[in-house]
Amino acid sequence: MENKIIKIYREEKPWGEFERFTQNEKSTVKIITVRAGEELSLQYHKQRNEFWRILSGDGVVTVGEEVIEVNQGDECLIPVGVKHSIESKNKGVVFLEISFGDFDEEDEVRLEDKYGRKTNQ
Repeated sequence: MENKIIKIYREEKPWGEFERFTQNEKSTVKIITVRAGEELSLQYHKQRNEFWRILSGDGVVTVGEEVIEVNQGDECLIPVGVKHSIESKNKGVVFLEISFGDFDEEDEVRLEDKYGRKTNQ
């Protein structure tokens, strides 16, 4: 699967505006809530790219070797095979995740997991 950069389409209308994240593509869309002080596994995927947009709250995102603080409105692109994670702060964090490619919940390799879950390899 090739890495792709999402180009979010924005259009103004008399009543406001809209943003389109996908059009005629194979994708899976989720809204993920991470409770305050919790985190997702440090992981990577073998078959899909992910796009994240922070909807509310704040946290710290790891993508590859980069670690950045995120707040509402921030966006991240995670190419296939790149390690990533998100850790919430005091208020927790809610984010939109759009996965591009063949989606399978088992398509993840956990590198670190504070909850003791085994990796899927």
